[in-house]
Amino acid sequence: MKYSVAFASQTDSWRWVRRAEELGFHAAWFYDTQLLNPDVFICMALAAHETSTIRLGTGVLVPSNRIEPVTANAFASLNKIAPGRIDFGVGTGFTARRTMGLGAITLENTRRYIERVQQLLGGETIDWSFESKPRKIRFLNPDLELINLEDEIPLWFSGFGPKAKKLAADLGAGWLNFGATGAVDALVEMQNLWAEGGRDLATLKSNLFFLGAVLTGDEVRDTEKLMAEAAPLTAVMFHNLADEVGAMGGKNLPTGPLSNLVAEYLKVHETYTPSDAKYLTNHRGHLMFVRPDETHLNPELVRNTTMSGTADELVERLSALKRAGYDEVTIQLVHGHEAALEEWAEIFKRIR
Repeated sequence: MKYSVAFASQTDSWRWVRRAEELGFHAAWFYDTQLLNPDVFICMALAAHETSTIRLGTGVLVPSNRIEPVTANAFASLNKIAPGRIDFGVGTGFTARRTMGLGAITLENTRRYIERVQQLLGGETIDWSFESKPRKIRFLNPDLELINLEDEIPLWFSGFGPKAKKLAADLGAGWLNFGATGAVDALVEMQNLWAEGGRDLATLKSNLFFLGAVLTGDEVRDTEKLMAEAAPLTAVMFHNLADEVGAMGGKNLPTGPLSNLVAEYLKVHETYTPSDAKYLTNHRGHLMFVRPDETHLNPELVRNTTMSGTADELVERLSALKRAGYDEVTIQLVHGHEAALEEWAEIFKRIR
């Protein structure tokens, strides 16, 4: 199993990518979350310049935020700096669109976008419509070798529902999953859709992203680690539910053990201003830190909803994921706590 690292992109992420390379990590993935983080391609370019072997990918790029020629140009530029080490991770948009009060884009539009970017990277002339005007576009002077269209840029697709997973299978893309619960069931569904599409299961590339904390047995220290290194993932569950139940969704409260906690958070959510843009506060700190108002989060809940545990427990959990068929796992480091990379490197080495 390959092990990788992910970042809520920062201009100094390259420092930790370089250390990850030294530790034998396979890849570094960068989130495309404008208004929360620095630009993903700037951060990746810095990492590309400062490393020599580790792969670098968008985890994930959001189609609506950049037109196809701009995206293709950015990838081709990165591919010039780090030939053959770039991955095109893409999805329908969660964080990067929620920060602007928007939902995901359609799978149909996502597919069209992906295909156009790939065609441009393949050196093709494509039909493209912009500002309601049909045009033909292509790279005009790749022969100058200012960009790299020669080395392959593999496609990865982030999909959670069955239709999104099917699109990953249709495209023959690597599959990116996110979270620490239900990962095996999600992989089984992906494997079935891959096989139903007539593809050999041996060719399915699957990568699980997660946040978590390597616990020490010291209660005080472990509480600190859980709330700093893992809790941002648990918080995102509530950010999502607040959108779906609140202004963006209008759905009923979910049933089950989280219903009371969701209701508690929604009371706080109602106080966010401006009233017509609660998402501005709801997504502040998304996958980066827990806000002071997120008092519904506690260490027990965080431990149960993230990849957290003692070293032995984590080795067993990750080994089970390997046996289930995941061939890559990715730990997202939290801003200010990147030193946890060393702990995770030791865990990954022990995966059986």
